[in-house]
Amino acid sequence: MKVQEALAELRKEKGAKFDQTVELIINLRGIDVKKDQMNAVITLPHKVKDKKVCGFLTEKSKIVDSITEGQFAKYSDKKELKKLVDNYDYFLSVAKLMPKVATTFGKILGPAGKMPSPQLGILPQENEQSIKDTLDKINSSLKIRLKEASVKIAVGKQSMSDEKIAQNIDAVYHGVINALPKKKENLKNTMIKFTMTKPFKVEVE
Repeated sequence: MKVQEALAELRKEKGAKFDQTVELIINLRGIDVKKDQMNAVITLPHKVKDKKVCGFLTEKSKIVDSITEGQFAKYSDKKELKKLVDNYDYFLSVAKLMPKVATTFGKILGPAGKMPSPQLGILPQENEQSIKDTLDKINSSLKIRLKEASVKIAVGKQSMSDEKIAQNIDAVYHGVINALPKKKENLKNTMIKFTMTKPFKVEVE
């Protein structure tokens, strides 16, 4: 079934009383999750939602929640650290603070996949434009890490047009395939679903 046909079928299902998320499920084969590391950053043509972002900065910002260098000591408390990581989807940092960010927050941000990276979240300069550009990039990007032999990703909302959802699916599908060790050989099947529906198998070209 083509993506557009599957979306048409999904829209026929009894509607939920909220704007359902469109989920893409890429099931894999021949993958050893421990050996085959995959850390891909994929840019979506169409933003799905704004992410909650926090910045490690030298001074407070008006456009992003900020933790300044003087507040780092507070996070030697494990409870505070865990609360911080649970509260935000992404973190950004000004480049010169990265060594201290790694020392203070690395133990918990690293395993959670939320460490600021050169691809997504490290600011060369600390100014409003640089922060705004990085936030825009974060909001339209997905960071994918392989935790199991299946990749499940939110690629849209029910309220988005089929065309926009299909373009997001296409971007994520090809981004994941290109990041796999054996490319399409590692693909078992691809499915899409809404939050409350059963999945439909689809062929992505």
